[in-house]
Order: sequence, then structure tokens, then C-alpha cells
Amino acid sequence: MQIYDINVTTGRGEQKSMGEYRGKVLLIANTASKCGFTNQYEELEALNQEFKDKGLCVLGFPSDNFAHQEPDDDETIEQNCKLNFGVTFELFKKGDVRGESAIELFKFLTSKQGFKGFDAAHPLSAKLEESLKSNFPEILEGDGVKWNFTKFVVDRNGEVVARFEPTASFEQIKACVKKLLG
Repeated sequence: MQIYDINVTTGRGEQKSMGEYRGKVLLIANTASKCGFTNQYEELEALNQEFKDKGLCVLGFPSDNFAHQEPDDDETIEQNCKLNFGVTFELFKKGDVRGESAIELFKFLTSKQGFKGFDAAHPLSAKLEESLKSNFPEILEGDGVKWNFTKFVVDRNGEVVARFEPTASFEQIKACVKKLLG
């Protein structure tokens, strides 16, 4: 199976083939509007604006898997993201990004790029890991998405080439994207 074989649902409820992104570099993130990392919407949008004309597609997948930090419906999420963060990149239907009920795309992504740990240099890494150990120890098991704003990078050939946890620096992400865009 390739990423291009997967169908996703838009925020407006329409089916879309990931095949429509063939030949593009993809930056796919699970998002949430009430998270300590929510300011990353702005950073994702900045990457979108800088590189969309060079072949980057930023794709946001809202999820309420982590501490009920995305309680809103799809329409409210889209309005909130546009008004508060200037988001113009595509947002998809809210859904699960981990566990048995995860949407197929995230099962695929995590099977290709496993969890390698949080960035120790980020000021929230230790707090996030401690909170997960204390409150949600099952989340730390396996390669599933660990928290909101986990990002996957897919090259123009459909290969999942990188995974960035919410604690990764955007400079690392930008460098990865720039390299793939040539």
C-alpha cells in the first residue's frame, strides 16, 4: 500500500484521495485548538505560505485524542483556525489519530515513522513526558501519535521520510522541507 491509495475526509465531509497530492511534498499534522502547542498553527501556516508555490502542501487533521483539547465540530475548528491563526492550509474532518479507531492515514504514517522520543531541548518535553507517564501511560507505548501537533513529512514520491514530535523545532522541520523541495 502507498499513501496515495488512502482516502481521507475533508472538513466539509467530502471524500478525497491522497493521490491528489502525488508529486507534492506533504507536511501532515494532527492538530488541536486548546493545546499548549496550538501556536504551532501559526508556524505551520508560515511554512505553508513560504513553500506552497514550490510544491508543499500542509494538511491539518484535527483530533480530540489527547485530554479533550479539540472539543469543537469541524465548522467551528475551521473558523477558529482562520480567525485566530490565519490558517489557509487544508483542514480535514476531526478524527482519531491513534489506536484502533485511528483514521487509515495515521495508521499508515505511524507504521512508516515510529516514535523516537521528544526533543530534550524543548522546554515542555520533560513536562509532557511526565504528564503522559502519570496520566496516560498507554500513550507512551508503541509508535502511535503521542500528542497534538505530531508532524509527518512525505516526499514527492509518497515516501514518509520524517516524523517530528510537537517538541521539535520548526527550524528542523523547515530544513527537511527545503531539502525535499530542492
